[in-house]
Amino acid sequence: MTPTGPRNAPDVVDVVALGESMVTFLPSRPGRLADVPSFDRGIGGAESNTACVLAAAGHSARWVSRVGDDPFGDHLVEAIGAYGVDVAHVRRDPARPTGIYFRTAGDRATDAHEVAYYRAGSAASAMSAGNVDLGAVRAGRVLHLSGITAALSGTCRDLMRELTARRPGRPLVSFDVNHRPGLWGDTDAPEVLRDLARGADLVFVGQDEAWGLRGAEAVRAALPEPEVLVVKQGAAGAAVFEGRDVTFVPAPRVDVVAAVGAGDAFAAGFLSATLRGLPVRDRLRHGHLLAAAALTAPGDLAAPPAREHADRLAALDDAAWGRLRLGPGWTDDTQWAPEEVRTP
Repeated sequence: MTPTGPRNAPDVVDVVALGESMVTFLPSRPGRLADVPSFDRGIGGAESNTACVLAAAGHSARWVSRVGDDPFGDHLVEAIGAYGVDVAHVRRDPARPTGIYFRTAGDRATDAHEVAYYRAGSAASAMSAGNVDLGAVRAGRVLHLSGITAALSGTCRDLMRELTARRPGRPLVSFDVNHRPGLWGDTDAPEVLRDLARGADLVFVGQDEAWGLRGAEAVRAALPEPEVLVVKQGAAGAAVFEGRDVTFVPAPRVDVVAAVGAGDAFAAGFLSATLRGLPVRDRLRHGHLLAAAALTAPGDLAAPPAREHADRLAALDDAAWGRLRLGPGWTDDTQWAPEEVRTP
């Protein structure tokens, strides 16, 4: 599957990502939030993370959202723009604040991990089809969305339904399910997310968030509509269903530093390879490689490997790919490269 939208119109970019980004406060040391004395400021947001990684990987990317008319909104726009992302269509809300959150240094999967969100009533939660620039949103070869936006408010949910409605001439719609139970105040999240996924062309879903379904084939049976369905199976790898074909690619072994932002980076890697028209195996491998870049660095965002470096790794034969082990620093191909990919 290759996006077929216009490539050369002046306002068209490779990827448009719509969603909330927040200012993130990261602890200066491990421990409970109640015990941490100071925090470092960062940025976090599934869709803007994907846009930043794509821009760093050499694609034109745009982030569309709403932020408060406040210093935190200034920081988000400036920080995301510094990655090379087009932020010209981010609107300011004078009446609502920019969302922020605090998190502990531990893995999100552990019981010790804590997150404190201050996003209720945020500027982004007021997004609607009437207050975002739909022309700018649709002016991409790919429109990337996630289920997080649908959880923010009723108007956000309606906006997501508008953007995933199947209409002639729309961009390729990419949807990351990103089910965050803590954001949903009702019990219809699974049905809402499934309905949105059915309207998308390309869907990413983790096996652990797939509504209790067991196995990738069961997920595909529940979501037959998307042309491409990616079922992520954690450290084991990921499967892609494209029409009647299914391809599984194992993930490389990774020495994990922080398990934050890996899903967003995986989506960026897969979308990058999709935009380049690469075969399905290489799309999955690029997804795994960019996820590994996030996993081997602290924080929500990590610099991706140079395209040539990633291409060399993605081209390894199956045996060499199976031996691959990635640790901190692997993205710098001047300092690290396995024997299999060194050039004479």
